[in-house]
Amino acid sequence: MGDRLYTSKQMGDAAEMLIAAELTLAGIPALKVPDNWPGYDVIAQPPRCGPVRISVKSRTFKRGADFVVYLESDIFDWLAVVLLHCEGERQRRFFLIPRAVADAQARRNKPTAKTALERYWRIDEFAELFAAFEDNFELALHELSA
Repeated sequence: MGDRLYTSKQMGDAAEMLIAAELTLAGIPALKVPDNWPGYDVIAQPPRCGPVRISVKSRTFKRGADFVVYLESDIFDWLAVVLLHCEGERQRRFFLIPRAVADAQARRNKPTAKTALERYWRIDEFAELFAAFEDNFELALHELSA
């Protein structure tokens, strides 16, 4: 566990609860689904459409080769990323990104690689790549700037 006072599982559960709470407080009722639910972690009900499935990834911020990863085969509509212990004034940063945008911007390995189904980004590049989706608790479908 190192210097942390919680396990990786506790960190993940807390991030899922944070996302559900922030969405609800933004007017989109949401709740954490049971552990080991296939494909996603939070279900939300935006007023303008049917329910959406949200996969939540949490990471402790650090520079270098540390990644946010999901599989191409994972089933979800939105990707929520919670970065903890960030540099600067904000200790926690939240990003809520539509699946199509995440897929389009993700790095991927060669089709013949063992990790061909992985979609990923370096943690220290996340805020720059997805600035338009930071604190996007209204689940707005922003465009990425070029």
